[in-house]
Amino acid sequence: MFPASTSLRVLAALLVLSLALVATLWVFQRRLIYFPDVSPVPPASHILPAAEDIRLTTSDGLELGAWYVPPTSADRDATVLIANGNGGNRSGRAPLASELAAEGFAVLLFDYRGYGGNPGRPTSAGLALDAQAAHRFLIEQKRVSPARMLYFGESLGTAVVSRLALEHPPAGLLLRSPFIDLESLARQLFFGLPIGFLLRDRFAVAEAVSRIEVPTTVVYGTADEVVPPAHSIAVAEAAGGPVELVRLDGAGHNDAVMFGPDVVDAVKALADRSIGRR
Repeated sequence: MFPASTSLRVLAALLVLSLALVATLWVFQRRLIYFPDVSPVPPASHILPAAEDIRLTTSDGLELGAWYVPPTSADRDATVLIANGNGGNRSGRAPLASELAAEGFAVLLFDYRGYGGNPGRPTSAGLALDAQAAHRFLIEQKRVSPARMLYFGESLGTAVVSRLALEHPPAGLLLRSPFIDLESLARQLFFGLPIGFLLRDRFAVAEAVSRIEVPTTVVYGTADEVVPPAHSIAVAEAAGGPVELVRLDGAGHNDAVMFGPDVVDAVKALADRSIGRR
């Protein structure tokens, strides 16, 4: 048996360590959520010859870099607004945009605040404003009808487009590797900590999707090491509109297949059932 004084010192040390860990998570939590590539993005024409460099203006006064990619084959008269995951910048999504353009879609790629040389720091509220600016550009500058617009969200971007869809419903919604909410995801990493109390950014995907009635497609990989497949399946089950579940066997979170032809086919199928062919 340890003396009472020793036991008290051990308990006090554990308490101090626990409080220090909680304080660290509170202060630095957004560094664990957002992993921006802050380097400037090259001109669109250097990556996608037909693409156009554009600037998006958010309601809080930030200017964000974006690329508008026109269709390079028979025009479907359908536009895909892509919301990225929590890492990299829009140049990493260029191959996906190129494949979609080759299938007749116009595509808008944009970077969040703090990403790709953009000003500002990412937060859930800030990303919502960024997505609204992207949507506003398509409506006002490109005259895209909401009835011919699809939202594509990747990982963290599934929360961004789900929130956008609550205010501005699209024709269809594609969620690639969605999670129930950030709290549920974080609890698996920080078991026992008061995550619900600590989190500043919630990203409640399943709750938002349950209130969205448009056709929805959920794509997930069975070997996803970042977002457990059970999360994506739960989001599909929560969907308020007609939903299709696309399972990619053996695919991890950032495997090439998650940006490749199977995902493009899922977008095409969603467009066919929500917009139809021209």
